[in-house]
Amino acid sequence: TFLVTGANSGLGAEAAKALGRAGATVILACRTVAKAEPVAAEIGDRAQVRRLDLADLASVREFAENTGEVDVLINNAGIMAVPYGRTADGFEMQFGTNHLGHFALTGLLLDRVKDRVVTMSSFAHQIPGLKLDDLNFEQRKYNRWAAYGQSKLANLLFTYELDRRLRAAGSTVTAAASHPGYSKTELTGRTESYQDFFSNISDKLFAQSAYMGSLPALFAATDPSVTPGGYYGPDGLLEVAG
Repeated sequence: TFLVTGANSGLGAEAAKALGRAGATVILACRTVAKAEPVAAEIGDRAQVRRLDLADLASVREFAENTGEVDVLINNAGIMAVPYGRTADGFEMQFGTNHLGHFALTGLLLDRVKDRVVTMSSFAHQIPGLKLDDLNFEQRKYNRWAAYGQSKLANLLFTYELDRRLRAAGSTVTAAASHPGYSKTELTGRTESYQDFFSNISDKLFAQSAYMGSLPALFAATDPSVTPGGYYGPDGLLEVAG
């Protein structure tokens, strides 16, 4: 049984469908249930859609309270370079959705995860911007890419620390991270600025498919050779594709 957040489109949908084809039971955890239903229908009877809004910690708690054992949790959902906004709990939207929502979900479900926790990061984790004393951009001017980068770095640091704590506790659960390289998904083109024009051109020229982008997460979630605390991405030049 695999629980995949954000499985209604893009990387999450491709991962969910691949797992379904391999015979897994898949829980598609999505903010908009209607968007995930076609993906579940393609998978068949082994798929179920559940509502989860990672930008609302009350929704995360409700979801966790009604979830049983899963073998693998794939923290895939995310938003990228969006205009400034806040979550239901008052956090900067990208940090709150991409990191804090998944942090809470993982913590609340950890006693029911039997095998792995895989968290989706990005090579954007290298963008400067992490400021522990101003995670919500209350003291500095909002920069959508710095906000995205710090959320993805937080995903990675979370994975490393989770791995350390699991091993220290003698747990058999593996924590690993992945990134999709540069993949064409609905994540791009959401800046609501002139950047979207150039993003659309770049996507057509350079981006690999969402299916290819889903392979690192699938590898981290299923391959026996995965190293606890490992970080997996495409094997091509600069890990952009492959």
